[in-house]
Amino acid sequence: MSRIAQCFEALAGGKALIPFITAGDPSPQLTVQLMHGLVEGGADIIELGVPFSDPMADGPVIQRASERALVHKVGLRQVLQMVAEFRRDNDHTPVVLMGYLNPVFAMGYQAFAAAAKAAGVDGVLTVDSPPEESADLSAALTANGLDPVFLIAPTTPPQRVAEIAKLARGYVYYVSLKGVTGAGHLDIDDVARKIAALREYLTVPIGVGFGIRDGATAKAISAAADAVVVGSRLVQEIEAATPETAKERLTRLVAELKAAIR
Repeated sequence: MSRIAQCFEALAGGKALIPFITAGDPSPQLTVQLMHGLVEGGADIIELGVPFSDPMADGPVIQRASERALVHKVGLRQVLQMVAEFRRDNDHTPVVLMGYLNPVFAMGYQAFAAAAKAAGVDGVLTVDSPPEESADLSAALTANGLDPVFLIAPTTPPQRVAEIAKLARGYVYYVSLKGVTGAGHLDIDDVARKIAALREYLTVPIGVGFGIRDGATAKAISAAADAVVVGSRLVQEIEAATPETAKERLTRLVAELKAAIR
């Protein structure tokens, strides 16, 4: 059983909190500290963003995070090194890499999957790798004990959800709105209806992200979802902090979010 599956099993019906930060933001030296800060605040799973020059699904907040990381030359290999460093002190919190296909394709699917396993990665979500084109990558990941995590959008038709259900492991990430990360027009009732429909096809847990910015929204979403994903709000906290205060501020915000969904 993967660390992600173990996490959801241990929650015994409770809801998982999955915070997102971008590796290398605000500096490579702080990323592992921030990851530990997320866990101290109550993170159940960490989504760690791989910096990319053209993050098409992300709004300006996470775009700026990628830009800050890229100034420090942080790429996929450096991100894997950060995960390996995190694993020296934490061997239980699942880590999912979230990013875009280009760096993975450039490294090679088999080489990437083997390196990710060796580093201690548990799952991989490539935003721009549709299920119709992801068989080779998914095979390499599953052969190495890694969970392929897929996005499902409000516009995803049922037949495509059924195809994703065949490949998805760990959990699926339901995009709660039509837009980019950080958008604010979240319709909670509509999200609940969509999740109920998705459960006809999916057996893995459903996490919901995009547009979740505070405890009240996280609590409302958690009533229907198995996990709540929060990204832009946390990245904004990093952006507003100094290097000395970033971990404390992240830990405090994650603790507030976790308390809200308990």
